[in-house]
Amino acid sequence: MARLLSVAAGRGIMPGYAGKLLTAFAAEKLNREGAIAESASSLSPSLTDPLSRRELEVLRLIAEGLSNQEIGERLFLALDAIKGHNRRIFEKLEVKRRTEATARGRELGLP
Repeated sequence: MARLLSVAAGRGIMPGYAGKLLTAFAAEKLNREGAIAESASSLSPSLTDPLSRRELEVLRLIAEGLSNQEIGERLFLALDAIKGHNRRIFEKLEVKRRTEATARGRELGLP
């Protein structure tokens, strides 16, 4: 279905609506992947406070190179909410920068 929506949007067939649906598909995929990642992070002995499912989603999007604004749009969250997630992620991973958070997440085997 996502592939058909991409084709439709590319052909100019209701691109706004198709884009919204594609975003919803992407969010659902992240939710499914997040559930798997959450169980993996809860098994990680290196983190005293494991990342929540939403924090894992945000970390994954940070790793993809998205800005806070883009992450907010993707997850339908306010910019302040994303900044709060970033702050908690950085605290839990004991890092100060987005690049360090991404590297630390990879070290811990977080998807």
